[in-house]
Amino acid sequence: MERELNDQQLVRRQKADELQAKGIYPYGNAYKRTAYSSTIRNEFGAKSKEELEANPVKVSIAGRIMSKRRMGKMCFMHIQDRDGLIQLVINKMDLGEEPYELVKASDIGDIIGVEGNVYRTNPSEQNPQGELSVYVLVYTHLTKALTPLPEKFHGLTDKEERYRRRYVDLIMNEDAKKVAFMRPRILSAIRTFLGEKEFTEVETPVLTTLLTGASARPFVTHHNAQDLDMYCRIALELNLKRLLVGGMEKVYEIGRTFRNEGMDSQHNPEFTMMELYEAYSNLEGMMDLTEEMYKYIADKVCGKRNFTYLGQEISLDGNWKRVSMTDAIKEKTGIDFKKEMTLEEATALAKEHHIEVEKHFTVGHIINAFFEKYVEETLIQPTFLYGHPVEISPLTRANMEDPRFVDRFELFISGHECANAYTELNDPIDQLNRFEAQLKAKELGDDEANDIDMDFVEALEYGMPPAGGIGYGIDRLVMLFTEQDSIRDVILFPTMKERG
Repeated sequence: MERELNDQQLVRRQKADELQAKGIYPYGNAYKRTAYSSTIRNEFGAKSKEELEANPVKVSIAGRIMSKRRMGKMCFMHIQDRDGLIQLVINKMDLGEEPYELVKASDIGDIIGVEGNVYRTNPSEQNPQGELSVYVLVYTHLTKALTPLPEKFHGLTDKEERYRRRYVDLIMNEDAKKVAFMRPRILSAIRTFLGEKEFTEVETPVLTTLLTGASARPFVTHHNAQDLDMYCRIALELNLKRLLVGGMEKVYEIGRTFRNEGMDSQHNPEFTMMELYEAYSNLEGMMDLTEEMYKYIADKVCGKRNFTYLGQEISLDGNWKRVSMTDAIKEKTGIDFKKEMTLEEATALAKEHHIEVEKHFTVGHIINAFFEKYVEETLIQPTFLYGHPVEISPLTRANMEDPRFVDRFELFISGHECANAYTELNDPIDQLNRFEAQLKAKELGDDEANDIDMDFVEALEYGMPPAGGIGYGIDRLVMLFTEQDSIRDVILFPTMKERG
């Protein structure tokens, strides 16, 4: 495809040709470095100019040129590596005339390697101690940047372009880089926390022939060898519960999950979930574990328990609120759905409160619709909301005292769901009945209803221990701890609409 190049791009291509003519490969080779910008700051940041000159320390460092200014036979640059910026001081007299010509021909965005001494510039009004730097003795060109970086102080101002060209965003935007490095630290903390509790991390298939584990529309693909339509998984649940049957009593998986639905600040079609299951636990066990894990991440990764999330000040301290769905609805509307009522009575209440009732709705669906309209957005501080209607929870054990509801909770923070947990259903007869009810819902037009997984029913017939299980939206969890308002800011390469 023909590309129209601007003047700067043409000049840089010419410079690449000139490097080649001098016997210097424009795109470099391996380069051995002995330090990062952070190690120089950490080890020598407290030393004075005199101390550094009295005991010279040689380092080799590499990075991208982010600024450059020449003053006669001196050149000052800032290069950026993985950990940040460090200044380079280059003197033509010490570097040599030929290498200095390479310095003069370099452009912002080029990647270079240098060897030299850790150094501090002369004190100035702006920097009374002088700036910690590397005084360059050997200069190596590594990679020619053929396209200029965006203007320094504005970077990529178009959010869409930031997400499409994340590589440029990471170069220009310190906040984006901070989030990119914090995410794996958060995941590492989760793994450490669960490892200390003797959970085993496992991997299960991404491709499946059945829709189970959640209510969602799938992505459909095709397996050519078997001439078989398959789905990208919408949840991790059933295979992990099969492992409980097999005797792996504490298991979890962190994995990609796919739902063929809309995109907004809280949703991406391809996202990361973690599901974990613990034999002989229950709903309260999952609440305790979740609260403990969030506080562990806050302490170990962030060093604080107060966060700004989706415009709200959130505190993870103290005991988190636990409230039933029916009590929460009663608090906001005065309607007590704990009382037995017919579908006709519930439908009348829905119409009075301007709630649309779909063809497949039961009383349980109406209760959930009330919650979504009147309660959900009001749950700001961490809140465990439990006691969901059985109709919207096909894989959850019914409550022993009131089987209209199930032993399930959702964690809400700043009005958004962050986790979904159950006392797991392990009765194979009840499970089959629930699957069959889902099939009827699908026939009535619910295109998010689950399929019947007979192999899973058979697995339950071998006996699954009583268990607690929970699923976490990892992207939303990272949003909280990095204080980001959009899921696109915590996914390095979010799904984007095609350019118009």
